[in-house]
Amino acid sequence: MTTIEKISGCRVKLNFTVPAEQFENAMSKAYLQNRGKINVPGFRKGKAPRNVIENMYGPFVFVEDALDIVFPEVYSAAIEENELKPVGQPSMVDMGEYKRGEDMTFAIEVDVRPEVELGEYKALTVEVEPKHVVEDEEIDERIQQELKAAARTIDVTDRTVDYNDTVNLDYAGSVDGVAFQGGTAQGQTLTIGSGQFIPGFEEQMVGMAIGEEKDLQVKFPEQYHSEELAGKDAVFHVKVNSITYTEVPELDDDFAQDKSFDTVDEYRADIRKQLEERAQRNFDVTVENALIEAATANATVEIPESMVQEQVSYILRDMEYRMMMQGLRMEDYLKYTGQTREQLAEQYKDQGEQRAKIELVLEAIRKAEALEPDEDEVNAQIAQQAERMGREVEEFTASLTEEQRGYLTDTAAIQKVCDLLKAGAAVTEKAEEAEETAEETDAE
Repeated sequence: MTTIEKISGCRVKLNFTVPAEQFENAMSKAYLQNRGKINVPGFRKGKAPRNVIENMYGPFVFVEDALDIVFPEVYSAAIEENELKPVGQPSMVDMGEYKRGEDMTFAIEVDVRPEVELGEYKALTVEVEPKHVVEDEEIDERIQQELKAAARTIDVTDRTVDYNDTVNLDYAGSVDGVAFQGGTAQGQTLTIGSGQFIPGFEEQMVGMAIGEEKDLQVKFPEQYHSEELAGKDAVFHVKVNSITYTEVPELDDDFAQDKSFDTVDEYRADIRKQLEERAQRNFDVTVENALIEAATANATVEIPESMVQEQVSYILRDMEYRMMMQGLRMEDYLKYTGQTREQLAEQYKDQGEQRAKIELVLEAIRKAEALEPDEDEVNAQIAQQAERMGREVEEFTASLTEEQRGYLTDTAAIQKVCDLLKAGAAVTEKAEEAEETAEETDAE
């Protein structure tokens, strides 16, 4: 038998009464599991009767293990019977006195998913940053990126070094006939005109042929990082090993046809379309986030601490993953910043609480509006995820576990919630900031 006490809007106390026969069965199992670990004088290990062990160590010797045996069954039954949604782990708060042949009582407390009191969410008014307008310069930049990506590296065999060539060279530097540290290298690459080497070095290599050797007369800058070399005249003996150059294709109809378009104009139009579609997607996300934040602000809910800590854990795991991608360990980051993991977690507690509230509010709207995605909507979400991961839809669908499909189903449901919010919302874009400086100058 189980009774429930409401501690708060997000925490309950469950009082259990386990029938004597059921608990005695658990005690017998606990005895059988543990008797081999207990030494009793006069008995071989594992052969001492239960009553002998209890007389020696006390009647409670097997109670804790018996509770571990009986708890999962009675707890699951109580959760199902009372339609509770626990979050976090339950904690024991009270345990009755064990008497053989009598019912056993104990109590636990556990956080539960709280009820949300929804505010306005169907007719929200939000103001967002204006949608990005795609300019011709942005299209040109994208085209230049694609031209560079299509560029070819060509080995030079019939001419000498020229600007923008990449040269593979050996060099040995000296000051007053004495080699200096770091002044000698072999097989180095240098793009002529890049300014990578000291002034005069690259210019003097122009006109050299493959295999040619030459002494370059240069002068180190007065502000050179090495004080021993700053302002000194030097000689570099160089040898050209090879010459290459990068051939960037022309932006013409031939290039457009390589991209599956007949003309450059069609190619440019497609790039504009892609950029505008991306701008629209980003704007839609901005609007959805603003509406979710507004609906969340209008709702009232008590957030369980366990849910907040779970969200903080997600934030820190994501942070740790991004650090790992950059070659940095969380331990090193904490050392550099002089923080403990607990202090870092405390910094993200407000963000974790907001995330938990958003999750609860979206779930409450979904339930209030009975928004469940149909099969086509779930499949569309699966297809989008497959595309993001660069996988074939059929192969990706077949690989999904039940849990992964459930996650994507929930994602499709949340999208329906967002669509509902947008359908009744009044969305305005913030006015572009005026060029105040110019206006003030005109006023003067």
